[in-house]
Amino acid sequence: MLTAAERATVVPREPPSVPRLLLAPVRSASAVLDGGWWPRSWDPTAELPGLVLTLSGRYGRIRNLVLNSGAWSSRFRRLVVGTGVVRVGWFHSIDIALLVATTERGDQIDLLVVPPTTAATTAENAMRAAADPADKHHASHVLAAAIAATEGGEDPAAPGTGTVPTGAARRPSDAGR
Repeated sequence: MLTAAERATVVPREPPSVPRLLLAPVRSASAVLDGGWWPRSWDPTAELPGLVLTLSGRYGRIRNLVLNSGAWSSRFRRLVVGTGVVRVGWFHSIDIALLVATTERGDQIDLLVVPPTTAATTAENAMRAAADPADKHHASHVLAAAIAATEGGEDPAAPGTGTVPTGAARRPSDAGR
């Protein structure tokens, strides 16, 4: 059962931040990911509005977001962004390293979510791989490969590494194209 806070419509108090985001130059039907996003924190009220505005500017109005429920510091059903409202779904079954956005036209945008505490070089490498239409790997694999290449092979799902919040879902995603 959802709490009142989880059923709420959230109106952010702060202006949207500029997201650290790298998108594929063009959308490809054969791509697994459309790009990578590196939020500064696990606070969805602080991080999601800027991302939604940026994605809306490129792909058209965003109507839904789907995220991992164990990773983020709070949950809510709706988020006011600009003059619109975005529905937000939180699921344990979605890969912690994936965010799925849906446009009003029904287009699905799959983004790698790089944990906020990830080292800059690793995050940039992961986002670059996620934005490469030729890369056919799912989000968790892209993140793990970037970590292995730049940080000596740490497991992104291992407790205590500082990259994945305790209790977060760690299974590969079934979502994506």
